[in-house]
Parts: sequence; structure tokens; C-alpha cells
Amino acid sequence: MSIVVTGATGHLGRLIVESLLRRGVPAGEVVALGRDTGRLADLADLADRGVIVRRADYDDVESLRAAFAGAEQLAFVSGTDIGRRVEQARNVVTAAQEAGVRLIAYTSAPKADTSSLILAVDHRGTEQVIADSGLPYVFLRNSWYFENYLPQIPTYLEHGIAGAAGDGRISGAARADYAEAVAAVLTTEGHAGRVYELGGAGFTMTELAEELSRQTGRQIGYTDLPVEKYVEVLVGAGLPRGYAEVLADGDRAAAQGELHVEGDDLAKLIGREPTTLAEAIRAAL
Repeated sequence: MSIVVTGATGHLGRLIVESLLRRGVPAGEVVALGRDTGRLADLADLADRGVIVRRADYDDVESLRAAFAGAEQLAFVSGTDIGRRVEQARNVVTAAQEAGVRLIAYTSAPKADTSSLILAVDHRGTEQVIADSGLPYVFLRNSWYFENYLPQIPTYLEHGIAGAAGDGRISGAARADYAEAVAAVLTTEGHAGRVYELGGAGFTMTELAEELSRQTGRQIGYTDLPVEKYVEVLVGAGLPRGYAEVLADGDRAAAQGELHVEGDDLAKLIGREPTTLAEAIRAAL
């Protein structure tokens, strides 16, 4: 029997594989999936230790059936095809049922059952598909990643930070910490049926600018904009309008408190305090 990790070609999926190995799961019991196995080349060092690599496509239920063979637990990393993820989840769940999977750990969105986020719609639908399946599950509702911001540091240093998040607090955390939480629920008992709201200590965009200023010795400001204006700024920077609207909607939700989660679920699952914003910035500079 094995632990199957979908989306292993992506950052989060790869980190989940690595976390499982660090927790002592034998490499031969870890199955890393991706649509293009050629893109799993970055897992070569892990594959040499026995990690199994298989092709799987959320749109191809037959590929999922083959990939899930022998699976006991499934780390279901949410897909990236906005608007199609619920349909894809049905394929995943069908294959998981046929394989006899005993636990699905799904990476969802913060407050997915009540959130007004554009991104939450698919997550809410996917959670419902999983819950209706009758399979044991755990929902890991990840708030924002620090990695949403860290690649933008050069731009921030040159132009400052713009957004539409107001004074909303964002319970950000490192992608590696979210991955560790998935590995934790798959390697310990007592998580079936649980819903975890995950995130670190909250910060505002102004506080992000202040911390970046402190660490670089340069004065970085945050300019708050109306959502519509922020969309235009992002489009002007070269982003497709649809993607820009999704990003700006995230800021709108942050301003309304929807990206701030209460409690310490993440710390409890990973057994330590999550990486802080200051530590993440320091590592990125």
C-alpha cells in the first residue's frame, strides 16, 4: 500500500513528497504523480531512492485509475484549472473509490465553505464532492503563501508595493510548512473528518513593506488602491486580465478579513511555530 501525491510536478506536491520522506515513509511507498512525467526530472534524486513516478491527468480518469493502484492514502493537491476543478475532482474521487483509498487529504482554500473569494468557489465544490463520496477525508485549508510575494521583491524594491488589501491581515505561511502539514496528517492518526484552517501569524501589506524596508535598509512603501485600479495596474504590468482580476480579488478578500485564520492549526500539525514573514524575507534576499 502506498501514499499517492498528485501534482508532484508543482512546488507544493514536490515538497509534500520530500516531507513524507523526512518523516520516515519508505520511498517505495510514495507515488509522485504528474501530467508530464518528463517534468518530474526534478524528482530524479528522490526517484533514485525508490520514489515511484506515474503519469496522471485530472481530466483522464483512466490515468488516475492506473496511478492510484495500491493507494492507501491520497494527497490531493488542488489543480490550477480555475472553473474546471470540481469536474476534475469527480474524476479523482471516482478513481480513489475504486482503488479503496482510506484517506484523502485535500489542499483547499481558507474558509472555503463561507469565503467570497473567486478561488474558493472551486474549492468549496471540490470539498463537497469529496464529502459526498463517503471516503474518509481531511481538508487542509491553506491561507496565502509567502511565495506569493517573495518573487516580487525586486519589483517592490524598485517601485514599492501596490495592492488593494487595505489593512486586512493575511495569515501567510511558507509553502514548505503547508506541505509539512499534509505529510503530518498522512503519517499520524486522528485526522479523518477534520477541517484545518492553516496559516501563520497575520500581517498587513503595510507590515510587509515595513519588514522589507527594515531588512534592506531601503524605504519601501505600500500604496493601497481600489480593486478596479489594482486590476489595471496588474494588466499594465503584463498580466492577462482574468488572472489580474483573480489576484485583485484576493486583495479584496484580504481587506475584508477573509485571509486571516484564527487558531494555531498549522503549528499543531507541524509541531513547531511556522516560518515567520521576517524569516521568509531574510531567506529570499
